[in-house]
Amino acid sequence: MGRRPRDLRLLPKAHLHLHFTGSMRSATLIELAGKYGVHLPEALTSGEPPKLSATDERGWFRFQRLYDIARSCLREPDDIRRLVREAAEEDVRDGSRWLEIQVDPTSYAPHLGGLIPALEVILDAVESASRETGLGLRVLVAANRMKHPLDARTLARLAVRYADRGVVGFGLSNDERRGMARDFDRAFAIARDGGLLSAPHGGELTGPSSVRDCLDDLRAARIGHGVRAAEDPRLLGRLAESGVTCEVCPASNVALGVYAKPEDVPLRTLFDAGVPMALGADDPLLFGARLAAQYELARTHHGFTDEELAELARQSIRASAAPEGVKAELLSGVDGWLAG
Repeated sequence: MGRRPRDLRLLPKAHLHLHFTGSMRSATLIELAGKYGVHLPEALTSGEPPKLSATDERGWFRFQRLYDIARSCLREPDDIRRLVREAAEEDVRDGSRWLEIQVDPTSYAPHLGGLIPALEVILDAVESASRETGLGLRVLVAANRMKHPLDARTLARLAVRYADRGVVGFGLSNDERRGMARDFDRAFAIARDGGLLSAPHGGELTGPSSVRDCLDDLRAARIGHGVRAAEDPRLLGRLAESGVTCEVCPASNVALGVYAKPEDVPLRTLFDAGVPMALGADDPLLFGARLAAQYELARTHHGFTDEELAELARQSIRASAAPEGVKAELLSGVDGWLAG
C-alpha cells in the first residue's frame, strides 16, 4: 500500500494573489451588511460561488457589481482590521506563512478620510494581524485599469512613500480588455524606481498578448494570472527563461469562465514548461476556495505528486518579497513536509 497523501494545509507556502475585499469571510460580509443596512444579493449569501462567466462584458460587470457591493460594507477602521485579521487567520490555517494582500486604497478612501488615511489604516491593520497571527504579511498596492493613468501615478508615488511601512509591490487589476498596459508604464516606472516589485494582471480574460504587454511595457517580475500564456509556446519559454512567476488562481479561472472545468486550467503545461507559479485564491469570498484548495485542485485534477506540489510551494516562496532569511526558513519547512 502507498502512503497517504500529505496534508496540504501543513505545506509551508506563500500566498501572492489575494484581493482585499475578496479575502473576506462570507459570515463577516453578512454581519457587516446588516450593520450598515446593505442589501446583499443571493449570490453573496447562498454560500455557493456565483456563476459569472466573466469572459463577456456582461459577466464581468456582474462580477464587479458583486465585488463593489461587498466593498461597500467596509466603512470603519475596525472593519478593515477585522478583515485583515480574519484573512490572516484563514491563510495560517491553510499553511500560508507569507501573504502579500492586494489593495487599491482609492476604493476605501471615501469612508476612511482620504487616500493617505485609508492606506495607513490598512497598513496598521496588516502590522497588527501579522503580530497577532505570526504570518508574514505585506501589501501590494494596485491601480485600476478602468481609471485614468494619472490616478495610477498618484498611487505609485503613494506606494513608494510607504515602502518602509509594508508596501512591497505595485499591481494593475480589473478588466484587462480595457486600458492598454503601456498607458500605465510611467506609474510602473515610478514604482520600480522606488524599489517596488512590478506585478500587473495579464493573461486571464485576454490571450498571450496581454502577458507580453506586461513584460514589455511594465517590466513585470510577476504576472497576476498569466495562464493564457499556455497558448503560446514561445511566450512560455520567455517566462521560464526570465523566471517571471505567474500567480495562477485555478478556482477563480473556472468560476469566471476562463476555463470550463478545473482540469482545463493549464497548470501542467506551465509547470512542465518551467514557468514558475504561485497558486493563489484571488477572491475566496466570491469563488469559495481558499489557498490550500488550489493545491488540492492541482493534486486531484492534474495529478501533481507531493514532490511537485512541494516545488509549487517553493516557487511561491522564491517569488515573494519575503526577506532572504524568511525564504530560507520556509524552504526548509517545505523540505520537512516532504520528509515527514
